[in-house]
Amino acid sequence: MDPLICSAKGCRAPATWQLRWNNPKLHTPDRRKIWLACDTHRTTLGDFLTARGFLRDVTPVDAATLEE
Repeated sequence: MDPLICSAKGCRAPATWQLRWNNPKLHTPDRRKIWLACDTHRTTLGDFLTARGFLRDVTPVDAATLEE
């Protein structure tokens, strides 16, 4: 398995957080999209999703839950 990398533009740092979100206009309520974040970008990516009402939860990266 390839290393998990932060989703922030231009960042190549290892991901330590998963930001689980959905856009209620496009996704069913139980669907979750996942952005990965390093410690540096956890807040900025979370703020972006929160401002749009998309962020559902933030949890530490766990490769097993990324398979869902």
